[in-house]
Amino acid sequence: MEEKEKSVEHFLNLIKKSRRGKFKVYIGMSAGVGKTYRMLQEAHSLLKNDVDVKVGFIETHNRKETHDLIPGLPMIARKKVFYKGKELEEMDLQAILNIHPEVVIVDELAHTNIEGSKNEKRWQDVLEILDAGINVISAMNIQHIESLNEEVQQITGIEVRERVPDRILQLADEVVNIDLTADELIVRLREGKIYHPSKIETALRNFFQAEKILQLRELALKEVASQVERKVDSEVTVDKRIRHERFLACISTNHDTARMIIRKTARLAGYYNSKWHVLYVQTPQEDSNRIKLSVQRHLINNFKLATELGAEVIQVKSNRVPEVIASVAEEKKITTVCIGKPHLRLWQVILKTNVFNQLLNRLSDSDIDLVILS
Repeated sequence: MEEKEKSVEHFLNLIKKSRRGKFKVYIGMSAGVGKTYRMLQEAHSLLKNDVDVKVGFIETHNRKETHDLIPGLPMIARKKVFYKGKELEEMDLQAILNIHPEVVIVDELAHTNIEGSKNEKRWQDVLEILDAGINVISAMNIQHIESLNEEVQQITGIEVRERVPDRILQLADEVVNIDLTADELIVRLREGKIYHPSKIETALRNFFQAEKILQLRELALKEVASQVERKVDSEVTVDKRIRHERFLACISTNHDTARMIIRKTARLAGYYNSKWHVLYVQTPQEDSNRIKLSVQRHLINNFKLATELGAEVIQVKSNRVPEVIASVAEEKKITTVCIGKPHLRLWQVILKTNVFNQLLNRLSDSDIDLVILS
């Protein structure tokens, strides 16, 4: 009976996928590269080809060349929302679903909706629109990808708070990189095509430095390359290389290290288009009665992050951590175990234990790689 139910569920998923709208995302290394401009250009091209396209939400940031493309495009009126005594405007999700255009343009994919909206994030709105069979063209910057959060912060010195789970990009049927050289982007900034003249010098001293732009550009190019490779792997059947990679991220209650391990493992799994798991082994010392509430909250948030990035979270109570890791790795057919770089003192203790040596031997016997993430 269970096999029959699985078969029915699989068939239903195929039907839903065929009814789902197509999803195209324009991605760029920073503001001002021309993502919104390109989306509006595409909307005009679609209109000329008699495609029922509507603009669900667009943000021109008062850029003249972008604003000049709006006339002639059918717009879906924004919804007026009162929040903290102010009248604000949001994308009208229900209006888009009711009007049901063939294609809808939805800018600012990483946007956080006003409190009290149906969904917390705009990417959640987009999922509803796609599920309704409407095709979506959207845009975002590379720094908003969840698993790149730490890397972007190291490059720019800024923590990006509005983030999009990697799985949303992985759902995209097409990801297009809007690419400029660092010099071209800085010229556009100096010409006043990105920000108001009063903000140009501040931007040049901070975010818009050539070295930072180059590193963000590299991230954007790598992301789109991995998306293309993933598409080839899933759609090209002739003589393709089949991958069976499976990753296991092992985390502890150390909040920052755990988040780093989760995000880096998510990137690895995304690159190989493979399944991955997060394992937390709760030792007797980490019983919920013995650790602080703040630590428990961080742990729950890390489980949530892992789930959003597409992992299966596994929790096991045991004081034999290496043995549990080996056992779960074998059970889940893991090819690579990812752990954090421990403090030197802890590392010395681990190396002296027979249990850890047994773990290495078991992983080696099972042809499982062990990766220590710094």
